[in-house]
Amino acid sequence: MKIAVVAHIRHPIAEPFMGGMESHCHQLVTALDRRGHDVTLFCAKGCKLPQARSICPQPYEQVLPWSDWRGTDRLASYQHAAFEKAWQAILHGGFDVVHNNSLFTPIIDWATADTMPMVTSQHVPPFGAMRDTVQSHSHCAWQRLTVTSRHQLTLWRGCALSHFKVVHNGIDIAKWPLAKQRGERLIWFGRITMNKGLREAVQAARLAQIPLDIVGTIEDEAYFAKAVQPWLGERIRYLGHKSGSDLRKCVAQAAAAVVTPLWDEPFGLVAAEAMSCGVPVIAFDRGAMREVLGPCGAVVPGGDVDALAAAMAKASSLDGTICRKRIARYFSVDQMLDGYETCYRAAMQGVYAEASSSRASNQSSTVAELA
Repeated sequence: MKIAVVAHIRHPIAEPFMGGMESHCHQLVTALDRRGHDVTLFCAKGCKLPQARSICPQPYEQVLPWSDWRGTDRLASYQHAAFEKAWQAILHGGFDVVHNNSLFTPIIDWATADTMPMVTSQHVPPFGAMRDTVQSHSHCAWQRLTVTSRHQLTLWRGCALSHFKVVHNGIDIAKWPLAKQRGERLIWFGRITMNKGLREAVQAARLAQIPLDIVGTIEDEAYFAKAVQPWLGERIRYLGHKSGSDLRKCVAQAAAAVVTPLWDEPFGLVAAEAMSCGVPVIAFDRGAMREVLGPCGAVVPGGDVDALAAAMAKASSLDGTICRKRIARYFSVDQMLDGYETCYRAAMQGVYAEASSSRASNQSSTVAELA
């Protein structure tokens, strides 16, 4: 297939990845290419993939930070210009299907109006404009949607779920080393922002007197300065923002990974990545965490620091041998691509069915006029 992948343009699709959406998009493009598809990635400047085509001079976070410009006409115009550029290239590019990862709702309107087969992946819980747009196009046979977990699907009740499919994020376990022996320190890695719960992880580590390493980009500097920095030292260490093999080595050496979402996590990519290394996970019970972890760690009530500390104290007793097997069985890259390809074909079939229906309708009208 000739596939257009449209990325979110807040951050570059490049290592060190700012978050799960960027990591997922990078892996999606490279995996589709390995399967033999002809892929073009429409994204912000900064991606080094050969399939990338820049649609804006800079990721908008670098020029119009979300925290300052959210909801403004200027940010909306910046995004609209970028995605309109991508859409015009798609319409004239001979693509079979579009994979929309943008979170930009007008693209769904455009695909409906232009009869373009499209699969929109919903990587975050439904927000108002997105829910309204999805509902308004529920009749469209060439529009398909994916969510990353069964829990995420429950958040879309009230919409036409017949066009939704659960496609779990996939992990390339060949890239995540299996450590011969787990270390003694815990690890927390990801975007450092309030809804990821690092403050609670630090508080629990202090209560349990367990060493904790922190890896990730500081998205909210004021939050980091107040909630994390005062407690840094030998026991609790911030190792910076690592990527690639450096990050994977850090994760593989951990006694357990700590995942502390304070929101309904749609999937929990960092948990799956840790499990790929044979590292069990201690997590807050939010969103899809139970669905991803299964028996591979400990799940405690969301936001409960005392329960988290108690689980941290027992980290060495958690079984890591089953973690990698679970990822290989349920959350592999191949399974992810199989799910997406099913959706691509359904969207393309929707266009064919619409064309067939139109031809039949026209034939009936012609017969009626001749009768």
